Amino acid sequence: MPLIDVNGVRLNVQVTGAGPAVLMLAGTGARGRTWHLYQVPALVKAGYRVITYDTRGLPPSSAPELVTLADLVADATALAERYGPVTLIGSSMGARVAAEVCLRRPGLVDRAVLMATFGRPGAFLTALTAAGPAVSRHAVVRAACNLSPRTLADDRLAQDWLDVFSVPPAGADDESRTEPASDVDRLDAYGAITVPCLVIGFADDLIAPARGNREVAKAIPGARYAEIADAGHYGYLEQPEPLNAELLQFLHTPKESA
Repeated sequence: MPLIDVNGVRLNVQVTGAGPAVLMLAGTGARGRTWHLYQVPALVKAGYRVITYDTRGLPPSSAPELVTLADLVADATALAERYGPVTLIGSSMGARVAAEVCLRRPGLVDRAVLMATFGRPGAFLTALTAAGPAVSRHAVVRAACNLSPRTLADDRLAQDWLDVFSVPPAGADDESRTEPASDVDRLDAYGAITVPCLVIGFADDLIAPARGNREVAKAIPGARYAEIADAGHYGYLEQPEPLNAELLQFLHTPKESA
């Protein structure tokens, strides 16, 4: 992959195929190559030019000490400017980034697919993303291993169990965990998205439960919602065939009907 200068950093970018541009945004810690297992071959075969990349923080892309959501949005916007107009396909944090690009620079985006996303994190996701000290990590792992997805999707029940599991194990560091940033609820903001959107939830996703994806679809005017069965947070890898079918159906739909 060539290294491209973007916003003062270098990003490891790969372009595959020819045709209308599709820019794929991976989740936190996931490399661009994860899309090449299943999604890139299907999209290229269907006549699309697919752009994947390693976000800043993931070598060989530049790895500054701090990477913020604003940085990720700025980088995705710069790539959309370079290759666009583009269709954005994002998963998890990549979906959050895609939604922000749709809000800020809709002229760069033909349409967008947001999968495994959320407008506001629930109790389990908040605990998971904030888990740093040993006590909070211990609570999150115990909750994930011992509770059903239905329980973890219920914020009240999930928080009750997280409180129970937060009793320090022997030898654990009792340091208080850092609270997540307060500006996390974007559902109201998503009401201003004008780009045609498809929101895809994964039925067994513990990180971004299907319920939260349905909330996002409801918040975005005209958005379609689809749900993939028997799939967790990495549903695009677990169930690639039904996922790719949803992607291609949406991409092939005339824009005025999308």
